Amino acid sequence: MPIVTIQITREGTEPGADAATREEKAALIKGVSQLLLDVLKKPLESTFVVIDEVETGNWGWGGLPVLDYRTKRARAG
Repeated sequence: MPIVTIQITREGTEPGADAATREEKAALIKGVSQLLLDVLKKPLESTFVVIDEVETGNWGWGGLPVLDYRTKRARAG
């Protein structure tokens, strides 16, 4: 039984959104499950997909919290 964990940032893909939509999450679950079926012949019914949304304050990039890193890049750009 495969268990797949997908980590995404808690930022929406649309302006003003603060998370992935229900439809986007459903598409991720469907796509990953289908990939495991196609590649490893794992039945859809035995595949579990977990989506973990990470708050922007809980991850970093380039040695900085991500929002600070983005500000730094914007100023340099």
